[in-house]
Amino acid sequence: MNKFSNIKKPMILSTTILLAAIVAGCSGGGGGAGVNTGLGATGAVCTGATCVNLGTAGNYAILAKTAVSSVPSSVVTGNIGLSPAARTFLTGWSLITEPTDTSFGSAQVTGRLFAADNVPPTPTQLTTAVGDMQTAYTAAAGMAPAGGGVTTACPGTGTFGGLTIVPGVYTCTTQVLIPSGTNLTLSGSATDVWVFKMAGGLDQAAATQVILAGGALAKNVFWQSAATVTIGTTAKMKGVILSQTDVVMGTGSTLNGRLLAQTAVTLDQAVVTQP
Repeated sequence: MNKFSNIKKPMILSTTILLAAIVAGCSGGGGGAGVNTGLGATGAVCTGATCVNLGTAGNYAILAKTAVSSVPSSVVTGNIGLSPAARTFLTGWSLITEPTDTSFGSAQVTGRLFAADNVPPTPTQLTTAVGDMQTAYTAAAGMAPAGGGVTTACPGTGTFGGLTIVPGVYTCTTQVLIPSGTNLTLSGSATDVWVFKMAGGLDQAAATQVILAGGALAKNVFWQSAATVTIGTTAKMKGVILSQTDVVMGTGSTLNGRLLAQTAVTLDQAVVTQP
């Protein structure tokens, strides 16, 4: 009897470990073929008094209304949302379906992809997020100028190249340019906030950088643009882009921030990492 008990205990323990491993393997999520349909990790958002409140739009690294396309292999860390357009407008992602059809995975995405024609509760969540995105855009556009030590950043050509800009709210009545051969530095602390209100678009030239200095954080930088935002080939951008139209990221470009566009987002072998 004792000999049988000594054999039985290791067998039970081995079976328990095996079952635990199977359960753990089946419950895995992420950007691959797992069945995690929740939003998952959504990154950090600005929390100061002068921040632009993103609401539930902050659950996404990329959120758009008409299309989100990738020339493979773009890489996104965070969730991608699309509404009111359907899944057929999530192109270039090699979508991986899951049994409940509330979201998709992709080898290019650490997070989940959501479209308006996924099953509930996804459509309602996306409608709310898109509404919050539009509210955030309007709130940013209506912010009064405050702070800042640069008084010539936006008048004239609106050229930001070579400037060092301190925290504040800046109203730009023309297109903003970060021209070739120059970089833009945003200098401030981890609690400081920058808001750039642009009546035109934003055009960042190839191989240029937005540099954060003094502890400044990408989650605290907001680019509110009334027209197309273009991030050039291999350029490095920082911050949350709130575009009334579309955003285009060139080949090899990178963004530490979010793309929240009221039309389409196009990535060409680009990298987007939520803050």
